[in-house]
Amino acid sequence: MRHWPGKGLALAALIALSGCVRLVPESTPPQTATPTQPAVTTVSSASFAGITHGPSVGALALSPGDAGTALASFLDSCPKLLARSDQSGLTNGGDWKPACDAARSWPVGDAPRFFLQHFETARIGSGEAFATGYFEPEIKGCRIRQPGCETPVYGMPPELIRAWHDDIPMAERTGRAPLGRYDASGGFVPYYERAEIEDGALAGRGLEIAYAADPVELFFLQIQGSGRLITPQGEVIRIGYAGQNGREYVGIGGVMRERGLLGDGPGQYSGSMQGIMAYIRENPVEGRELMRLNKSWIFFRELKGDGPLGALGVPVRRESSVAADPRFVPLGAPVWLQMDRQEANGLWIAQDTGGAIKGANRFDTFWGAGEDARRIAGGMSARGNALVLLPKGTVARLQSTR
Repeated sequence: MRHWPGKGLALAALIALSGCVRLVPESTPPQTATPTQPAVTTVSSASFAGITHGPSVGALALSPGDAGTALASFLDSCPKLLARSDQSGLTNGGDWKPACDAARSWPVGDAPRFFLQHFETARIGSGEAFATGYFEPEIKGCRIRQPGCETPVYGMPPELIRAWHDDIPMAERTGRAPLGRYDASGGFVPYYERAEIEDGALAGRGLEIAYAADPVELFFLQIQGSGRLITPQGEVIRIGYAGQNGREYVGIGGVMRERGLLGDGPGQYSGSMQGIMAYIRENPVEGRELMRLNKSWIFFRELKGDGPLGALGVPVRRESSVAADPRFVPLGAPVWLQMDRQEANGLWIAQDTGGAIKGANRFDTFWGAGEDARRIAGGMSARGNALVLLPKGTVARLQSTR
């Protein structure tokens, strides 16, 4: 991949902020989308969007470096790819077994031939693609509360559960039950929203796993869904998405645009994450009110090991992992992007999802951590074309059964 989820967001997340934190499945963070992204397709899966053969894998001219990093991420994904159900309806676990078996011993230096031998390209719908970016924020923090480092980073509260409100008839209890909590009277009610949590609804219960030095930075880290806290001693505390309070997600970038605060005119701020943060810092009262419009709150857990985890349950890596809508792309599948932003071009592995990453050919590229990741992801807004790489024979089989 060329970058990470936020994945730039333009910060896609913020600006739209009308869109991810990423799908917010219970194992992944939210994401966001830019206000200029294409309309999301109304079809429900790749099977309905239509699938056609794309060019040969050889025509993609994969570079050894790009293919090598993709091969490593594909191999990481194989255990999940073989076992999980494919929401897109394109494949089943057994389809991927030959490629996964071969990947275990395939020489990294010969990675382009691996993809040439085991895959064909498929175009989902028109193939016209839109990509944003996300990243793993690094912010100042500490393990123990101290002056200048006092904003709690909460772990999952045990009383946050899924259940049905008593006034919802049994016949209407379809799908997943909503998130909430039981109050003192025994009634099931919505969980605390952002303003209530900031005002101390969870204070003093021992749920704090760390503290952030800057509440604004923590707000944006929640949008990304994972990040790193850097302590004064240089310790790196990596935190990842553990759950969400079930309350409404509001993209403050979209609100700011509606209010005329974002743009190129006099007195307006740029629509990038940096511009949005600048407004909040220069207008602290109005900025706090804006952030509280987003009632969603993200709970974290401390992560150990290699990289933040995506929705697939494996580490996502810079310029190798991309978020996609699993209804259109099998999670774990390779994706080829040819965009109008050079950084986004190349071979990626779909290992994550996002709340604003919806529809065919909508992607969010991951850029890792650090200032350059923040810069690339924050400004990523790319258009072009996408191909999904599927096990050979898949497209013909799908077309024959339509």
